[in-house]
Amino acid sequence: MNPRRLVPIALLTALLAACGDSKQTSDRARSAPAVPAPGERRSALELPAGVPLKATGAADPGAARVVRAWAGALRAGDIAAASALWAVPSKVQNGTPVLRLSSAGAVRVFNEALPCGSVVTSTGGAPHDFTVVTVRLTRRRGADCASGVGAVARTAIRVQDAKITEWYRLPDDPDAPGLLPPPDEPVDSTTI
Repeated sequence: MNPRRLVPIALLTALLAACGDSKQTSDRARSAPAVPAPGERRSALELPAGVPLKATGAADPGAARVVRAWAGALRAGDIAAASALWAVPSKVQNGTPVLRLSSAGAVRVFNEALPCGSVVTSTGGAPHDFTVVTVRLTRRRGADCASGVGAVARTAIRVQDAKITEWYRLPDDPDAPGLLPPPDEPVDSTTI
């Protein structure tokens, strides 16, 4: 098989595996140590430095519009429209190490891999130009959300120049330990 085709397949597999039961994700986040021991490297699955767990104020209206437009396009199964709202390159983390989406094709694969649509139920502003978004998962045209329908999920999304540049899945509980304080060094990201 062509090695170039393996990267999107590997990404798709990792993303689908990461979209499991949100209670399981929260339990895993709660069981992680809050601070690594001296000299111990933090897990690549932890949020990178600067990614907020909570909103601290009102969301930027422009960023909230982009997030709602993306969620609506994805829910309708319009992968091209959803992908068009993303910058290239961009970064994502959905129960995986941070992935760098280095092409429009990689952005499309990420959007196609999300098995659920969503309805944005709240947005809030956060440090470093992030918008903390809470959604209710829905069926998505062309995909199988299965038991995820009705579940709540949270993300931290950075929008710059009307494009999504960063997207991080957050724990369901904003007070869950194990993700803060941020690491002293940046988490390595994987480019696809």
